[in-house]
Amino acid sequence: MADHPACHLLIAGEALSGEGRDTQDIVDPATGEVIGSVPHATSADLDRALEAAQRGFRTWRDTSADQRTAILLKAAALIRERAAAIGEALTREQGKPLKEAISETVYSAILLEFYAQEIKRIYGRTLVRPAGQRVEVQYHPVGPVAGFAAWNFPSLNVMRKIGGALAAGCSVIVKPSEETPAAGLALVQACIDAGVPGDAVQCVFGVPNDVSTHLLGSPIIRKVTFTGSTQVGKHLAKLAADDLKVATMELGGHAPVLVFADADIDRALDTMAANAFRNAGQVCVSPTRFLIEEPVFEQFRDGFVERTEALKVGNGFAKDTDMGPMASSRGLERMEQLIGDARDRGAHVLTGGERIGNQGFFHHPTVLAEVPVDATIMNEEPFGPIALLNPAAGEDAMIAEANRLPYGLAAYAWTKDPARRRRLAAEIETGMLAIDTGSVSAADAPFGGVKWSGYGSEDGREGVLACMVPKTVHEG
Repeated sequence: MADHPACHLLIAGEALSGEGRDTQDIVDPATGEVIGSVPHATSADLDRALEAAQRGFRTWRDTSADQRTAILLKAAALIRERAAAIGEALTREQGKPLKEAISETVYSAILLEFYAQEIKRIYGRTLVRPAGQRVEVQYHPVGPVAGFAAWNFPSLNVMRKIGGALAAGCSVIVKPSEETPAAGLALVQACIDAGVPGDAVQCVFGVPNDVSTHLLGSPIIRKVTFTGSTQVGKHLAKLAADDLKVATMELGGHAPVLVFADADIDRALDTMAANAFRNAGQVCVSPTRFLIEEPVFEQFRDGFVERTEALKVGNGFAKDTDMGPMASSRGLERMEQLIGDARDRGAHVLTGGERIGNQGFFHHPTVLAEVPVDATIMNEEPFGPIALLNPAAGEDAMIAEANRLPYGLAAYAWTKDPARRRRLAAEIETGMLAIDTGSVSAADAPFGGVKWSGYGSEDGREGVLACMVPKTVHEG
């Protein structure tokens, strides 16, 4: 296991240490020990980053599509080469199993490879007009982008902030989480090493509200993209609105899972039990609210508990670990509050329900059944290793419960009925729907939600277009 790498600011291509700046400790969630620190950008640092982003935008925008494609493909290759080292740093600071950390880093490279090729696929169009007239629709980069990434996927969240922006021809200032800085910083460094100008891709850290207020208060920034909680997303959206900046908000969820009596129950169990506890449930698209048709409720409940209890919880560096610790002590406190409230309201704790030991931030994978809808956990995203299993009377009741909350990021359904699949696709209010599968993410598919889960998309063609604006050119 490698030592945790030193973290710094990357401003205008220059690595700046913590000397003369406030710093924040980085904690290993498996032990609770401090393993490093990250420097906070000063106001002067942020001003310098903004000025560099303005310069970098002009340079990178005018770089040919072929050159930008080649540079981003080289960056992706560097990320692949460095995936093991980046993965070790990610596991050390965030806790997830090493195999998942490496896979996340490789997926970041895959996404950048897609974005690099998409540079040559952003086509305009020519509209039909009489002879002597011409109307052309063009797409242009929106301008410098400010990106704010969450701690739960320290590599992928950063790539989603920088990849689409760079492919579109924008410069970008990204702020990874101060709790998990190393993996995202390594991705930015790979882009610079591959030839992206230092002015065009920068990395800063600091008190989140201070950094966001400073960056979004500048007219230089023309687009903001954020992954995180709905509460913070609403705040950033208001800041963006003051200057009418374009915004992409990938916010919280509380994903329903509709399990119908005609489903392949064993396959659904094998897929969703593992999915529910991936990254200790700290996933915005984590399946949380299981709505199980009554004839198969007991079968599904018992099978889910059996699979949950078979999961191995431990240090992310142990080869047999299925689930690592939660990323911080805040998560443990939140789990205790939510489980206590649900229990008081009559929910049954079928397995788990408590933290593990007193070292690090480990918590048992937990299953609650027959949870009243007025329990806090049925209305607020738990963001932890917990699954809620409730019986449901049938399709109409299941759809109604799936749509009851103001969140709409991801939803899952298990049924063999083709007509029902079409109805679910039409009626469930969600940005992404997985039917008979546990995956809602692919490099070429848009990723985003509706309602309180945000707006705009990352990934896919849409992830590049989100950093561009259409311009219509009329000629007579």
